[in-house]
Amino acid sequence: MTLISPSEHPFAEYVRILGRGKKGARPLTFDEARQAMGMIMRDEVEPVQLGAFLMLLRVKEESAEELAGFTRAVRETLALPSLPDVQLDWPSYAGKRRHLPWYVLSALLLSASGIPVLMHGTRGNKDDRIYTEDAVRALGLPICNDFMAAGKQIESRQFAYIPLQNFAPELKTILDLRRLFGLRSPINTLLRVLNPSAAPYLMQSTFHPGYREIHQQAALLLEHPHMAVFKGEGGEIERDPDKDCDVYSVHDQTADIETWPALFDNNRHLKDSAMDVNQLLALWQGETEDEYGLAAVTGTAAIALRLLGKANSPATAQTMAEQLWHKRPTDWLKT
Repeated sequence: MTLISPSEHPFAEYVRILGRGKKGARPLTFDEARQAMGMIMRDEVEPVQLGAFLMLLRVKEESAEELAGFTRAVRETLALPSLPDVQLDWPSYAGKRRHLPWYVLSALLLSASGIPVLMHGTRGNKDDRIYTEDAVRALGLPICNDFMAAGKQIESRQFAYIPLQNFAPELKTILDLRRLFGLRSPINTLLRVLNPSAAPYLMQSTFHPGYREIHQQAALLLEHPHMAVFKGEGGEIERDPDKDCDVYSVHDQTADIETWPALFDNNRHLKDSAMDVNQLLALWQGETEDEYGLAAVTGTAAIALRLLGKANSPATAQTMAEQLWHKRPTDWLKT
């Protein structure tokens, strides 16, 4: 049995700030969040403290200052290598259970047009979902073991996918604590903001609409040059073409909100009962048709094109995305 020292553990201060009760608790400041996450990343925290800290944040919900402080600390401790050629960062950590991960084709559509995209993610704990890794494998693309491999893929194909455990195993370990808690933790949010390649443009998504403003404000605090976040289908960066979509953005420290109208009038597509991941390649190669899938692909790519400054309005961006789809190299995959 481990004896507890009579002196207070340094991390206890941060647990106490969050857990003093309804009247005494308060959010962490940017600096406090940065210091706390730095201790976690350096393994200077006891497991019981980590669990208490994460769940107190889960109940309270993380603030923009906390999210920005956590992100800054992770970047400092990971010392990630630079991938200067990456233009667009694309986090993917939710998985899909109602519709296929069409967003992977959106990213590839951008890459095929010459826009370098780094996608990063991991398999979650839910077996009823299709994850990005499943889609990447089905499309015949490699899973990168490290950033050197990712850099080579960016050079050759303008697209790379790297799992979280291959560049930040510490975060993967914390993320997997969901098996013990039964709840997500702030690490799920942090991973969407991390931007491991330091790309100038960030695509982000949320499952809960309230987090869009938190992501936007965190981007301002971290001085991200360009960022767009919206409520994605299933929590992934994928536009639901059946619904209006509010996109929260940041461009050079200026925040904005833009409403994108639904791509279908009074249409609600049903859940995909088959969820056959091979349909992604079939759609890309023109071997099948899927009204919803095609709209999700082009609609999501349109938001990215608008973020990248390639279009001056949602309508123009949608038209551009559809043109890219019609010009896509259908033999570009599985080659």
